[in-house]
Amino acid sequence: MAKVAFLGLGVMGYPMAGYLVKAGHEVTVYNRTTAKAEAWAKEYGAGFAATPKEAAAGAEFVMCCVGNDDDLRAVCLGEDGAFAGMAAGSTFVDHTTVSAKVTAELYAAGKAAGIAFVDAPVSGGQAGAENGILSIMCGGDQAAYDAAEPMMQAYGRSIKRLGESGAGQLTKMVNQICIAGLVQGLSEGLHFAEKAGLDGRAVVDVIAGGAAGSWQMQNRYETMIDDEFDHGFAVNWMRKDLGIVLSTGDEIGASLPVTALVDQFYKDVQKLGGGRWDTSSLIKRLRALD
Repeated sequence: MAKVAFLGLGVMGYPMAGYLVKAGHEVTVYNRTTAKAEAWAKEYGAGFAATPKEAAAGAEFVMCCVGNDDDLRAVCLGEDGAFAGMAAGSTFVDHTTVSAKVTAELYAAGKAAGIAFVDAPVSGGQAGAENGILSIMCGGDQAAYDAAEPMMQAYGRSIKRLGESGAGQLTKMVNQICIAGLVQGLSEGLHFAEKAGLDGRAVVDVIAGGAAGSWQMQNRYETMIDDEFDHGFAVNWMRKDLGIVLSTGDEIGASLPVTALVDQFYKDVQKLGGGRWDTSSLIKRLRALD
């Protein structure tokens, strides 16, 4: 068992850190809102720290799941950052979905200090984190990945190294590109069924086992039909991710017309007041156009 720090206790990080305790590791957490760190520590019988540096002191592994590039830099760098508390030979595992640019920056900063850095964004949403069955796509040095993989098994069902540093983040971008198109297609299909007077549940029952089937269809069609979106991965976060995707697409010369269009559709959902709605709320935009 290892001494571990976990930075960031949002809807994903809170249960992920808990699974590390359940796996028998000695865990210390840090969260920007101290009250949440205190509540987590009370629930799991573990420790919390006032700064990332304090949480990371003496840890063999520091896991992180925060909001965006700036949040990640803030918990890693500076006199109170995790890197300042980590010893040479320790490993930092970043589960945040961020740009490949900040990943390259922090990989280099870590290497200069003798700290291994693995980019390891996750997929599976809040439910995947709560059930400990996340898919984790990783980039970084092979030795660092090999050391960190047993730690990630506490909350990951599918864990794979895709290549050198940044490969995990690039793979997560592929994931978000695919989801954006799938959710829009599902939204249009269910909306079409509504307008045609069909029973949406019966329609999905017929088509879900065929070529149209997907995780989104199986897990979201009922709440979409019922107009319920207070769950899952929020539109605000999806727009953040798609912004990274589109910027990277421009840099590497990848054409992403559907992704760019769906990003604007999510912007429309935000205007409807749905920034915190689940990403399947794209169907609400179509209903609003009726």
